[in-house]
Amino acid sequence: MNVSYQYPTNVLIAEDDDEDYLIFSLAIEELSFKVVLSRAENGDILFKLLDENNPDIVFLDLLMPCKDGRQCLREIRANRKYDAIPIIVYSSLSDLQNIEFCYREGSNLYAIKPHTITELKTILEKIFTIDWKKVLYFPPRSMFVLNPQ
Repeated sequence: MNVSYQYPTNVLIAEDDDEDYLIFSLAIEELSFKVVLSRAENGDILFKLLDENNPDIVFLDLLMPCKDGRQCLREIRANRKYDAIPIIVYSSLSDLQNIEFCYREGSNLYAIKPHTITELKTILEKIFTIDWKKVLYFPPRSMFVLNPQ
């Protein structure tokens, strides 16, 4: 999924924290291409919106109420109708155990939440330039863990 400058990219983010969502949405607005952003405040809402919005890409926080990101990742990857949707884990957790778990369960990329909007914008630009149809099942070698540090 290279970003198309003609058509908007439909992004669904599962994020319960209002401040983290605000920072994410502000960074999205600063990008040079059009993105339609939808938000699921918890794992239960995520599954409703997956079917309604038909997203091009999903950003998934691990620490959420109802169903956490780990449960959501497993359920999404267990359902074949979501196979073509890239899942980017977007989490403040940076330990190897969580990162390995997410890749093992089918995450396409693991992005550690940065500390500034500028860092986030840089990460998002990299993510949106990946041709996800070509690397959907394997993360690009240079981007196993996106961390601005």
